[in-house]
Amino acid sequence: MISDQLNRREFLARTAISGLSAALTTAATVKAGEKQKKKQKPEQKTKLSTPQAQKIGWRLACQLYTFRDRSFYEALDAISSLGIRNVEPCFFLPLDKKRPDLMTSEALPPDVRRELKARLKDYGIRMPNYYAPVDGNTANFRKIFDFAKEMDVRTLVAEPPAEVFEKLDELCSEYKINLAIHNHPKSPQSMYWQPENVLKVCEGRSKRIGSCSDTGHWVRSGLDPVECLKKAKNRIIAMHLKDVIESGKPEARDVPLGTGKANYTAVLKELHAQKFRGVMTIEYEHLSPQLVEDVAKCAKFVEDFATPHLK
Repeated sequence: MISDQLNRREFLARTAISGLSAALTTAATVKAGEKQKKKQKPEQKTKLSTPQAQKIGWRLACQLYTFRDRSFYEALDAISSLGIRNVEPCFFLPLDKKRPDLMTSEALPPDVRRELKARLKDYGIRMPNYYAPVDGNTANFRKIFDFAKEMDVRTLVAEPPAEVFEKLDELCSEYKINLAIHNHPKSPQSMYWQPENVLKVCEGRSKRIGSCSDTGHWVRSGLDPVECLKKAKNRIIAMHLKDVIESGKPEARDVPLGTGKANYTAVLKELHAQKFRGVMTIEYEHLSPQLVEDVAKCAKFVEDFATPHLK
């Protein structure tokens, strides 16, 4: 009887030890699994459609003006479906159709800015460029730069008057944010329609001041985009990728890259020869019935070019 009790006690003790050991092993396994999960990068909701272009340093983006028929939040669905992980919003376009008074700009209140950042993070989309209202009102400049810094913007795209570039250069150095001067088609109101005008205001400025070269607008102005890129060499900070159906006509409509008058294979060859590395923004201004498909063709054109040019 005593022996039986001892055996029973020994059995219970061993069982308890075994159970404790199993529990400790399970806890350690769970903890290790949780640690491993933390190490793993979260799955990207937006599957990159241009991995070869990215390998040569071309980060494709979409200008929000492309989807101006909808709000920023609605446009994110389309941009994500295209496999584009960067966006360049416009200060004059609405953020959310439910709140049409909110524009995607430095005027957004702090809570909405946090909301926007969370929405972008959810899609796996970044905002490296911002088309900003940088005009002659220097009193507003710091608000713009603060907003840009908060949103992780690396480049402001704008068309400021010549007299404010000294102040802008100071702020670019302070915030470590670039300013890329955009060109619209030739007109009495367009200050930078030809690259010479952009280069003139860049003289004596830091390398943070340069060009956002819009190839489509050069064609609309009757200029050869390849020659313009050669002139702007070493000052190109960002690109607006755009092809148009006719040369020398400001009203000429956009067409998918490679199907218009911009000679887009030669354009990309020139950028590759210059070793351009940076954000290349697709801006498709024609609200065609197959808008998403047309933008997809633009992205594919860049990717198809990049694939055989990888070194």
